[in-house]
Amino acid sequence: MREVVLEPAVRQLELLRTGGISVTQLAEAHIAQIERLNPVLNALVDFDADRARAWALQLESTPIAERGPLHGLPITVKSSIAVAGYRCEIGSTINAGNIPSEDAETVRRLRNAGALILGTTNCPELLMAYETTNLLHGRTLNPWDLERSPGGSSGGEAAAIAAGLSAAGLGSDSGGSVRQPAHFTGICALKPTPGRMPSRGHLPPCVGPFSTVGAIGPMARTVADLSFLFQTIGGQDLLEPGSPPIAYAEPALSDLRQLTIGVFEDDGLVPVTPETRAAVQAAAAALREAGFRVEEIRPRSLEALRQLWTKLFVQCGAMFYEPTIRSRHHELSPIFLEFLEIAKSLPPLSPAQLLDVWAQLDLLRAETLAELSSHPILLCPVASIPAFRHGERSWLVENQQVAYLDAVRHTQWFNVLAAPAVVLPVGRSPEGLPIGVQVVAQPFRDEIALGVAAILEKSFGYRPPPMALSS
Repeated sequence: MREVVLEPAVRQLELLRTGGISVTQLAEAHIAQIERLNPVLNALVDFDADRARAWALQLESTPIAERGPLHGLPITVKSSIAVAGYRCEIGSTINAGNIPSEDAETVRRLRNAGALILGTTNCPELLMAYETTNLLHGRTLNPWDLERSPGGSSGGEAAAIAAGLSAAGLGSDSGGSVRQPAHFTGICALKPTPGRMPSRGHLPPCVGPFSTVGAIGPMARTVADLSFLFQTIGGQDLLEPGSPPIAYAEPALSDLRQLTIGVFEDDGLVPVTPETRAAVQAAAAALREAGFRVEEIRPRSLEALRQLWTKLFVQCGAMFYEPTIRSRHHELSPIFLEFLEIAKSLPPLSPAQLLDVWAQLDLLRAETLAELSSHPILLCPVASIPAFRHGERSWLVENQQVAYLDAVRHTQWFNVLAAPAVVLPVGRSPEGLPIGVQVVAQPFRDEIALGVAAILEKSFGYRPPPMALSS
């Protein structure tokens, strides 16, 4: 039964529907994988096997006519997204023991669709890092190499899905936090257009600039899984001011092929590894082979987008957290203190500068989207490097030293644009680590990004890390 936990979520659902496996059998297979690997990976921070078994039995007794589209599918949720009855502490001792009484809207929809929620997963303290570690629950390890990080801030979620501890799950992304972990662990992720999947119930709330740069998004082993989750639990939330009334609409292949894809391997400032270039080139070649017109383009505004992201995420993020952490710095994890040091190293923003940042957000988005109107799909790297070793903060790439935040700038651009972006695995590093690429579409055209990524996946796709299969 071990191999079934590594099947795509849509395949597991098919087995459940056709009687190839029961809800309790599938739950037991995942429980066994969690009990075998989670003590090593430290991906799940709240998991109770008996609670999962009881829920599986309850789901199994549900009349067939009342079963939802995710009936019996074992799922995990990042511990910054409220799950009633589960620890959702955002990796912080300040929030130790926090157990929400109500589900986030996306979690409520998961439950209504019949999903079996196994537990919540680890994240860096207060989400402000690209590595998953904290004083409360410790460090999460990458199933491809235990000496390396699964990324952040949805690192626990990515490690769980990559190793078959979960069929799929939910993460959140304000600077690459579902996409960089997917790239590091060899799975798929979607950062949707903000509002197309409800963010209500995220901890902390996606408000102010984070209503533009932040989003809850699905993570899974295949693009088909992402699409099914997006279709099933996405859609307008009438209680969320920025949630648009847009219904899911899957594009036809003939319509997708009418769109010109722009491809670039770097931003001209920060290099990427040769294997990362090769992955982008291989993806571009596969799309050309599939009948797409692919042209080289490098958006002019990438560095301006990155600089604006730094002000919105780093500086405004530190300002948002100040009331929470005031006089409690002695309780904070080193990784969050590192974030505060980065924020402190930047010139403070005056009220007038904050107003200008807010205006520049709209102006720069409009300018960039106008430039890219002839190339409504982009193909580019996820990061300069594959998964880094725990605690690493600088890398030599093509004879140039690349710093921590610079190495992952490739995701930040699209948070500022509020554009949907899909990551899927394409290449491998010399050490055998996964390398993903990003497929980016215009805001609100999430289905186009998913459609192009699904075509690309036919030439590449998920492979399980060896430890997920070994005894």
